[in-house]
Amino acid sequence: MLARPTLLLLIALTSAPVTPQTPDPLTRPIVTHHTAEWLAPRAPVKVFGNTYLVGFGGLNVALIDTGKGLILIDGALPQAAPMILANVTRLGFRPRDIKYILSTEPHFDHAGGLAALARDTGATVVASARGAEGLRSGRLAADDPQRGYDSRFPPVRTIRIVRDGERLALGNTIVTARATTGHTMGSLSWSWRACAGAKCKAIVFASSLNPVSTDDYRFSAPANAPVLAAFARGQAAMRALPCDILITAHADQDGATSRFLTTPGACRAYAAASQRKVAQRLRDEAR
Repeated sequence: MLARPTLLLLIALTSAPVTPQTPDPLTRPIVTHHTAEWLAPRAPVKVFGNTYLVGFGGLNVALIDTGKGLILIDGALPQAAPMILANVTRLGFRPRDIKYILSTEPHFDHAGGLAALARDTGATVVASARGAEGLRSGRLAADDPQRGYDSRFPPVRTIRIVRDGERLALGNTIVTARATTGHTMGSLSWSWRACAGAKCKAIVFASSLNPVSTDDYRFSAPANAPVLAAFARGQAAMRALPCDILITAHADQDGATSRFLTTPGACRAYAAASQRKVAQRLRDEAR
C-alpha cells in the first residue's frame, strides 16, 4: 500500500486539469476556400544545382544553399511555417542556417508565414520599400487592388529594404531583386544563377502578375492609372529577365502542373499571360 503522502500526491497529479497549450499567434491559421489546395503537401524537391523547393501544391517556397548559409524565398500562410522548416530539415539542412528570407509581396498567402519563420530561424526578412510597409503593418496597402479583402497577417517587425536591381550576396550565390510591380506596388521577383558542375542556369522566382481584385475595384478608373502603369513596368521587367527556370509564387499559376518550368521563354510567356489578363479585365470593365 502506498504511504498516505504519496497517495495524496498521486491523486493530485492524476486529477489535475490539463492546461491547454497557448496557441502561437504567429502561426494562427488563415483559412479560405483556397487554403487546402494552396497547402497541399508536397515532398521537398531539388530544382537544379543549389536550389530546392520546400513548399506546397499551390504555393511555392524556394531554398538556396549558398555554402555559407541558406536563403528562403516566401513564407506561404502563417500555419505553413512549421511545415516549411520540416521540409528544410528533410533535405538535410538546418533551419538555423537560414540567413535571409526574401519576400515577393505583402499578401497573406505569401507573407503570412514570414514572422514565424524569422522568429524561429533568426533570419533577416528582405523586401522592397513598398513591400516592407505592408509586411510591417500586416495589412494590404491602400492602393492594393485586393485591399477590400482586408486579409491581415502577422506583421514582420525587422526588415532589410532593397532597391530594384540590388544584389544580395551570400556564399557562392548572388540573388538580384527585380521589381515586377502591378499585382502589388511593391512586388519583387528574385533571380540568381545555379550551377551543377560546369552547367549553370538562370533561375527566376517570380511574384504574382495577375490583376486580382475585389469585385468593386476598377482597374480602368482614372485613380488607378498608376496600378496599370505598374503592371506595364512589371511585365517589361519579367520579359527582360534571363530565365532558364521559372518558379512562380503560385505553383499552379496559369494552369501549370509542374512546380517549376524549364521551357524556353517561360518568363516571356509569363509576362505575356499577364498582359492578356489585364487587357481582358479592362474589356470586361468596359461592358
